[in-house]
Amino acid sequence: MTQSAPSKLAQVLQAGSFAMTAETSPPDAASPQAVIDRVACLQGLADAVNVTDGASARVHMSAFAAATIMLQNGIEPVLQMTTRDRNRLALQADVVGASALGIHNFLCLTGDKMSAGDQPEAAEVFEVDSGELMRQMRAMRDDGCFPSGRRIDPPPALFLGAAEMPAEPGDNWPAARLQAKIDNGTQFFQTQYCFELEKVRSYCQGLVDGGFTEQAYFLIGIGPLASAKSARWMNDNLFGVQVPDSIIQRLEGADDQRAEGRAICAELLQGFSEIEGCAGAHLMAPYGEAACAQVIQESGLLELRS
Repeated sequence: MTQSAPSKLAQVLQAGSFAMTAETSPPDAASPQAVIDRVACLQGLADAVNVTDGASARVHMSAFAAATIMLQNGIEPVLQMTTRDRNRLALQADVVGASALGIHNFLCLTGDKMSAGDQPEAAEVFEVDSGELMRQMRAMRDDGCFPSGRRIDPPPALFLGAAEMPAEPGDNWPAARLQAKIDNGTQFFQTQYCFELEKVRSYCQGLVDGGFTEQAYFLIGIGPLASAKSARWMNDNLFGVQVPDSIIQRLEGADDQRAEGRAICAELLQGFSEIEGCAGAHLMAPYGEAACAQVIQESGLLELRS
């Protein structure tokens, strides 16, 4: 399906194991220790950890720097790259530099509008979109050339990812969008949150039936819910996300809602791992790296790997 890449994430997926990735945001600190303090809990548990790139149009330590610090401390990063802030020359330079440093997993994103952030007067670049960025990265890897035709020797080793939204097969089934992303070079997908096991089962069946799982790996988004209140907030504010009433009621009835949220997430992970076409899960929780680490442990899925 995908060419070999020198990354643990690629190797886990290619071996057919259920992969688990997590996510972190770089700190507001000029200190490598601040990065490690946040993500060390995931070492040896998550197969790779996404490093967000100016999420919500808010500035933090650069994702490139944070990813490098993580790699130097034994935590494999997925470097998110948005096209909002840099033109193609800067993006291409970062790709080559990251690969030279040993960063090989990338998630290509367009990025949030500046109006969403705390410096809305900042200029937006958007010279290329995420699809064009991925096409350029694929060509740099496979052809060993910059778009100008100049050689890159050796070329960057890249494992390319894109974001997706789980959907029920039907009239709005995104077959054309999925195929376009795969044609652009996507080798793995990480999706938005999905807390509905039957929806994941239906979505993955559609992926299998459409032949998409023969071309790319799909990691379904999930996360430990902190409380019933946060679950309702997600329903009201995150497009395409629906936390079922049964989960909200279970959280409300728990003595420790955070612990119950982790238990629910671990159970969903176990369910995902049994679904054909689901190659893994992507765990997300704002400032919740430790909770994601606990969920991976509590799921028992790492112990099942051969």
